[in-house]
Amino acid sequence: MKYLLIFLLSASFVAFSQEQNFERNFKLSYEAFFHQDFLNFRSDKPGMTKVDVYIQVPYKSLQFIKTGQGFTAKYSVVVSVFDESKDKLIVEKTWNETINVIDFAQTISRLNYNVGYRSFDLKPGNYFFRTAVIDNDSKKEVKSENNFRVREINSDLDMSDILFVTRSDSKNNQLMPNIPRNVTLSVGGLQFFYEIYSSDSTSRNCTVDYEVLDKESKVLYKKSVLKELTPGKTQIVESLEDLKLDLGTFILRATLKDENFKTITTINKSFFSRWVGLPGSVTDLDKAISQMVYIATPDELSKLKDSKNNDEKLKNFLEFWKKKDPSPNNEENEVFNEYFRRVAYANDNFSNYNEGWRTDRGMVYIILGAPNNIDRHPFEYDSKPYEIWEYYELNRSFIFLDQTGFGDYRLITPLTGDLFRYRY
Repeated sequence: MKYLLIFLLSASFVAFSQEQNFERNFKLSYEAFFHQDFLNFRSDKPGMTKVDVYIQVPYKSLQFIKTGQGFTAKYSVVVSVFDESKDKLIVEKTWNETINVIDFAQTISRLNYNVGYRSFDLKPGNYFFRTAVIDNDSKKEVKSENNFRVREINSDLDMSDILFVTRSDSKNNQLMPNIPRNVTLSVGGLQFFYEIYSSDSTSRNCTVDYEVLDKESKVLYKKSVLKELTPGKTQIVESLEDLKLDLGTFILRATLKDENFKTITTINKSFFSRWVGLPGSVTDLDKAISQMVYIATPDELSKLKDSKNNDEKLKNFLEFWKKKDPSPNNEENEVFNEYFRRVAYANDNFSNYNEGWRTDRGMVYIILGAPNNIDRHPFEYDSKPYEIWEYYELNRSFIFLDQTGFGDYRLITPLTGDLFRYRY
């Protein structure tokens, strides 16, 4: 049976219907402005491989303008392909996307996004891809750089890369790409799409072995499936319904074998396993609970850590954050999002011997947010490196001293009293 993939019908679709600028710059750089994926498919051009580049942009990343019929957002995408050395531009494609919605609530929903793609015929080898997405109205531009290996597709028997999908319309066999690769196994299982290519003029059989591995490369799941191939190209949609995984990152491995069970190709694709109700920003529930030390009381943390099982732990976790939600009538929990945004920033900017959220600078940043000004003194002649963080609305300054000279800044003006309380 042939499957109709919506992204093959058009280039885009709508799925589900000094430090004064410290905080502003942080938010610009840490928003998930777009997601991207690269896949190898067989090309119709001899000696070439077709590389499909997918760009998924959440509605929340874009600025919508009110129009007579509702609200409109427009953005441009530029994908540039260079050789491995980044010196020579091989090819570049630019296209524009337009999104029209009637209801303003659609423009801010985290469930809504737009996906576009373009194909590039390239010779097998290593390439450097640079992608830029530009919001036409806000003029905000976000870039991404990736190294990608273009595989040679065997002319006799081979398979494409794996594309994770969600089934949107089982009656018409319509599929939508899952570009972020976030998978909630209890909702539809692990669904993916790929193609197998055969040069035989008649039908032939092959075997595909599926394995799911954890981050330590331990095999957690195995399944072998016999496939009957038609001449040329066979499109395959698979769904692993009986798979059970914890929260975290995993690898799907598909191994293609011929009639004699000889291995032809092995394809690996990583994905992230989510739990229903758990926000996507949490990738490790136990670690997230530990990171709540600056907002939860000792009793609240004990209740979370002492949960009988994962289901109870998740239930208690969600109940804690629901109580903190300043606007429970909408789908966003602003306090939750801001708290773990600060944790992410602390980890990326203050990690040293310890993870960033455990450091003194991380603690202050998570509790009080970004300072209004940072006065840095890394090379003073008569003192060790230090930083002064100023919070104008609190009328307070905090000094961090690097005693060792290796970036291990310690707070020498401690938080006291009411200051040692998370502020949203």
